[in-house]
Amino acid sequence: MRSEEKAAAARALLDNPLFDRLMDELEAAAINGCVNARLPDHETRAAFAAEARAIRNFRAKLKFLTEQAKTEGTCAPA
Repeated sequence: MRSEEKAAAARALLDNPLFDRLMDELEAAAINGCVNARLPDHETRAAFAAEARAIRNFRAKLKFLTEQAKTEGTCAPA
């Protein structure tokens, strides 16, 4: 997959309101799981925290791909 195709796919995902809602719900569920884990259950809390970080990193990667495509497309020739 070429970088232009990756950027277009990332833009399509970010423009979809269902994607935003789904990611919000997944992240909220992970955070709630982390907060509501039993006090001595460190493994469960760590797993939910890792899931929340993964969701945030995925969103950040998609935003980075779209921003990178914008900046590459606006460069003036030297």
